[in-house]
Amino acid sequence: MSALIARRTARTVARFAVLAALAATVSACGAAGRLSEIGQPPKMSAIQDPQAMPGYQPVSLPMPTPLPAERNPNSLWRTGAKAFFKDQRAAKVGDILTVLIKIDDQAQIDNESKRSRDNSESMGLPGLFGFESRLGAILPDAVNADSLVDASSKSANTGKGAIKRKEQIELKVAALVTQTLPNGNMVIQGRQEVRVNYERRDLVMSGVVRPEDITAQNTISYEKIAEARIAYGGHGQITDVQQPRYGQQLFDIISPF
Repeated sequence: MSALIARRTARTVARFAVLAALAATVSACGAAGRLSEIGQPPKMSAIQDPQAMPGYQPVSLPMPTPLPAERNPNSLWRTGAKAFFKDQRAAKVGDILTVLIKIDDQAQIDNESKRSRDNSESMGLPGLFGFESRLGAILPDAVNADSLVDASSKSANTGKGAIKRKEQIELKVAALVTQTLPNGNMVIQGRQEVRVNYERRDLVMSGVVRPEDITAQNTISYEKIAEARIAYGGHGQITDVQQPRYGQQLFDIISPF
């Protein structure tokens, strides 16, 4: 028995040793990069073509049947034009428009529920053609024909939950038109990096917009962007301090308690 316990203990220790080695390897890989950045601010990313970036995928959405184009040779009005004069708003791949991000959301939910139930059942057989007198020969002597079965149950349940959330973000970012869809909608993508001392703030957004929702100032509000993806984060010394260590993150994943 002791030998079996010793073998199990040895296997457990070996598993933790392997996990510790993996954690040390991951930590060493990350630490090497961090050590090279000591005394240096976070590096800025190079400007790249969004379509050439890893993971980029063109957007494909259900489109209506295209209508035949009508030509009016003797008309000053251009078919499909949005104004009499040339439209300066973003309309084709490579154009730039400004996205106004102003999020001020607040949600508060407080739910409480209670449930209680009390059941009681009783059954007797005081008389059945005289056969009730023979119950003693079949059932124990303490049986009473008037109360053969007596059952009761009681249950209670109480639940309470509360959610309180508040988000407030106000930003502006210039986005690039990366794709035009058959129905005229445009896919946009924008990225912005701002470095202050040793902290870099990253803003990434993408989505699908309608040309009609773009204002005369070539701006669009975020709530008019379909399939919007907005990410706002950072990288640097302050962000690094706010993150738990690699070992702690690994322990939080593998620990069952």
